[in-house]
Amino acid sequence: MKKDFYEILGISKSATPEEIKKAYRKKALEFHPDKNPGDAAAEENFKACAEAYEILSDTSKKAKYDQYGHQAFDGGGGGGGHHMNMDDIFSQFGDIFGGGGFGGSFGGGFGGNSGGQRRVKGSNLRIKVKLTLEEIANGVEKKVKVKRKIQALGVKYKTCSTCNGQGQVLRVTNTILGRMQTAATCNVCGGSGQIIESKPTNADAYGMIMEDETVSIKIPAGVVDGMQLKVSSKGNDAPGNGVPGDLIVAIEELEHEFLKREGENLHYDLYVSFPEAALGVSKEIEAVNGKVRIKLEEGIQSGKILRLKGKGIPSINSYGSGDLLVHVNVWTPKTLNKEQRIFFENSLTDENFIPHPEKGDKSFFDKVKDMFS
Repeated sequence: MKKDFYEILGISKSATPEEIKKAYRKKALEFHPDKNPGDAAAEENFKACAEAYEILSDTSKKAKYDQYGHQAFDGGGGGGGHHMNMDDIFSQFGDIFGGGGFGGSFGGGFGGNSGGQRRVKGSNLRIKVKLTLEEIANGVEKKVKVKRKIQALGVKYKTCSTCNGQGQVLRVTNTILGRMQTAATCNVCGGSGQIIESKPTNADAYGMIMEDETVSIKIPAGVVDGMQLKVSSKGNDAPGNGVPGDLIVAIEELEHEFLKREGENLHYDLYVSFPEAALGVSKEIEAVNGKVRIKLEEGIQSGKILRLKGKGIPSINSYGSGDLLVHVNVWTPKTLNKEQRIFFENSLTDENFIPHPEKGDKSFFDKVKDMFS
C-alpha cells in the first residue's frame, strides 16, 4: 500500500506551506543520490519525497489529496515523483533551494555525481516529420535517421582547475548596494566541471564525433500541423559526465487529395449528377480509415451536409473522435445535346421542377451557422 504523503515528509495535515517546504528540503538532502551513491532505497525515498512535495505544495492538489487520498491521482491525474524522471525532480530545486540547485555541495540543475561535478545537458536536435492525414488519424511509428554528436571512444577527462570541478565560478562585483557575489558558468569547461585530457584524432575539441542513428518515433493519433514532440536523450551528447539533449520533432501535415481537416472534423465534397440526386444513389467515399459507403435519398438537395459520427480525427487527449462532414453538390452539366435541351426546355414550366423549399430546409447561411456553433 502506498505510504501517506504527510508521513513521507514527517509532517501533520495542518502543516503550513513553509513547514511543508522546510520538511521537503530536509528529506531531499537526506536522500539525495549524491549523498547516497548506488543506494537504490535512498533513491526511491528521494522520488517519494518529490512526489509528496509536488502534491502537498499545490493548494488544489493538496485539497484533493486530503479528501480522497491517493485515489485522487491514480490513473495519471496528479503526476508525481514516481512518474517523473530525475531531471523533473531536480527542476523543483529552483524553488526549494533558491534557484541554484544544491550549489557547490551537490550537482547543478541536472543533479551531480559523487565528485560534485555538474551534469550539463547536451544541445537539442530538431527535425521535421511529414505525415499523411491517414497517419495522423491512426497514429504511426516513424523511423528517422538523425546525425548526433556522441562522445568518441577513448576520450579522457580531468577535473577543470578553473572551477575545481564545480562547473561554476564565483564573481564579485561592486554595486551601489555594496559588493555582490554571483555564480556564473565556468567558461573553460562550459559548466561540466571537466576538461579533456586526451582524445582520438577524429574527435572535435569537445571530444565529440558525428554519428548517424536511426531513431524510432511513436507519434500518437490526433497531432496537428506545427505541433512539437520530444524524444528524450536523442539529441547531442554533452562532454564528460553530462546527459544527452533531446530530439524535438516538428509535425508537418501533408495535404490530402479529397479530405479537408478542420480541427478534429473532416470535410468531403461529394459531387452527384441530376439523375443521381433525383433518383437517389449509393456512393463510396474516401475516409481516413478506408472507404465508407453512404446512401443518398431520392430528391436530395445540393448543399445537404451528411454527418458521419466518429469518422474524423481522434482527439490528441483521447476524448473520442471528430466527424466526417459530407457536402453534397449537385453537378450541373455545362453542355447539353439536342434531346437533353428539349427535355429541360419542356421542364421549365413543369410544376415538379419549380423550387419549393420547405420550412425545414435550411438555407446556406443556416448551415454555415450550424457548422460553427
